[in-house]
Amino acid sequence: MASMKDLKPAHFLWEMQGDTAVIRLNRPDRKNPLTFESYAELRDTFRDLVYADDVKAVVFASNGGNFCSGGDVHDIIGPLLQRDMKGLLEFTRMTGDLVRAMKACPQPVIAAVDGICVGAGAMVALYADLRYGTAESKTAYLFTKVGLAGCDMGACAMLPRMIGQGRAAELLFTGRSMSGQEGFDWGFFNRLLPAEDLEAEAVALAGKLADGPTFGHMMTKTMLNQEWSMTLDQAIEAEAQAQAICMQTQDFQRAYDAFVAKQKPDFKGD
Repeated sequence: MASMKDLKPAHFLWEMQGDTAVIRLNRPDRKNPLTFESYAELRDTFRDLVYADDVKAVVFASNGGNFCSGGDVHDIIGPLLQRDMKGLLEFTRMTGDLVRAMKACPQPVIAAVDGICVGAGAMVALYADLRYGTAESKTAYLFTKVGLAGCDMGACAMLPRMIGQGRAAELLFTGRSMSGQEGFDWGFFNRLLPAEDLEAEAVALAGKLADGPTFGHMMTKTMLNQEWSMTLDQAIEAEAQAQAICMQTQDFQRAYDAFVAKQKPDFKGD
């Protein structure tokens, strides 16, 4: 397995807090837009996390009071107007590959969303496994605002599953912002927090998960993703197999031994 604790990315910030990687975009003066380069480097980083045994959880944090303002107007949208269809498809597939990689990495990913969270940034938040937000957060799927369809990076599949078909349709057709309170009421945010507590609480949750049975967390994330397309009978059988695999781990033995000894288990992820 590879080590990623000393990663030094060129196009975003990476910080290890214990076994948790904290990622943040680093253009706070422009509300942290994505560029061609940061898209690609984030995609490759999440792909590499599949092989990293020293990163147990990930927090995708805000920076300077904002999460992400989406694709940079000057660095992305302008150049896209000069591309042919093949070049455009290369770009749209790359953006989809970023969220695919987030979905496929075994670590739980927590988005800590403050302020502006729009366009592709809203999709990054959507593909996190858990989301903490603030009352001041504004999440918007702006694609129709720039003359495109709302079906970007899997939005028409993921957002209805998160907040319901009617609510998702409204946001995707209109491009309007979902307030922090709406996001919490609709199930998009797991918690709303004061801005000054947001990142610390997200990192604390990530730390708890990192200290838990990480092989079991990987299996939980895998089944949450895979069971969308299963019948109920298929899901029950798949979970029976998944749980039987987990019962062979040392963490299962540790939990039993700790219970017998009336102690807290010290999980190792194996």
